[in-house]
Amino acid sequence: MSSFLLAFLPELVLLAGSLGLFAVTLGENQAAKARTLALFVALAAVLGCAVSLHAHATLFDGAYRVDAFSQWLKLVISGGFTFVLLLSADLPDIRSAIKAEYYLFLALSVTGLVFLVSSIDIVALVIALELSSFPLYIMVATRREREGQRVQMESAIKYIMFGVAANGVMFFGLSYLYGLTGSTSLPVMMEKLQPIVGTPLAIAGLAMTFAGLFYKLAIFPFHFWTPDVYQGASNETAAMVASLPKLGAVAVLVRLVSLASPDNPTLVTLLSILACASMFYGNLIAMVQKDFKRLLGFSSVAHAGYALVGFTALDVAGYSASLFYITGYLLMILACFLVISRVSKDGRNLAIEELAGLHKRSPLLAVTLGVAVFALAGVPPFVGFMGKFSLLFAALGKGHTALVVLMVINSAIAVYYYLRVVKETAFGDPVDTTPICLDLPTKALCVVLIVGITVLGIAPERILATISSSLACLGIH
Repeated sequence: MSSFLLAFLPELVLLAGSLGLFAVTLGENQAAKARTLALFVALAAVLGCAVSLHAHATLFDGAYRVDAFSQWLKLVISGGFTFVLLLSADLPDIRSAIKAEYYLFLALSVTGLVFLVSSIDIVALVIALELSSFPLYIMVATRREREGQRVQMESAIKYIMFGVAANGVMFFGLSYLYGLTGSTSLPVMMEKLQPIVGTPLAIAGLAMTFAGLFYKLAIFPFHFWTPDVYQGASNETAAMVASLPKLGAVAVLVRLVSLASPDNPTLVTLLSILACASMFYGNLIAMVQKDFKRLLGFSSVAHAGYALVGFTALDVAGYSASLFYITGYLLMILACFLVISRVSKDGRNLAIEELAGLHKRSPLLAVTLGVAVFALAGVPPFVGFMGKFSLLFAALGKGHTALVVLMVINSAIAVYYYLRVVKETAFGDPVDTTPICLDLPTKALCVVLIVGITVLGIAPERILATISSSLACLGIH
């Protein structure tokens, strides 16, 4: 295999797999075959990413770049894709007639995210964003209707309308930046913007561009879609929406913010304000939630704020900490949704009270949820603690003491509502005492997530070093 084809092996695998899934969907009652093929494609993509991990290449006249930064992100995205498929199982809350198409949309969205992390031109960026977003809009609407549950269409409409509007605002901002610089290449564009960055048009263009990315990350005040979509989507779809797209958004944000000058007080102030607003809003509203998915939706706003703290450092330590944190968050949130999907009856939404006595019904699920929730709360020795420590260390190194104090306060607030979940799981009296039987893939996924969350918390040096070295290819030191 030539080095050029090797560099684009993950993309080729996912494109071929999507085409194969499309062919499968042409038949009827092909859900089982589609899921098997999707799992094969996901595992092949992971293998392709591992093989091409150190490859470098460019495509489309430099608009698409394969480098160390993009390749390890593709490996994480492909691994997350595999986890989401294993979590999905039989899709009990997706209409049976379109289950095969569901896997196609899932594969297309992941393909778009893989393209996104290598796009360094706004044309390629726009195409990748649309490819990753539109399948998710459709997936939210695929949840079946039932008595007492008709929120999925409202959630899908909100997600589509707000998502299209956010993309439109972002593209409009990018058009301003193109008009000011005469280039669609992000590195060239940001270099030419440096002398005129204080002009009204440049500020407006940058503000609108960042607004679109903040929407993907669910940063306050661009978070309004999050709790409704989490609650209205099926458990499996919510797991996808809550995890992989955030990694893609952080990757693009790193590419953009890293091109700014390292002593930009205006950008630091803006990022600090948004981080604080997201942390306080997400944590305070999550405290009163009763629906578990809605709680996770509001808490994701707070976690996006945590990730943004690393960006205020405007250096390699801050970007590495943000990427490490969002990678750990991927494992934590998938563990939560794995438990939700297995405890929930027939795919229904799960109230926190329904977790009562889970340790008696399924000890493995109880341990998985406990590890995930403690990690989200930032309790050592799990990845959430080490991720927050890295963020605090990076921000403190740049003298952002007030921001560090506010983040610590928010972490303390979050402990309250996460402990509610642990209390129900470990000490609540179960209303339903029926044991929950787990199949072998679910047991294996539980173990992998527990080990991953724990190992990344105990020994984060290797992945932090990998992230830091990959950022060197972006010119960040």
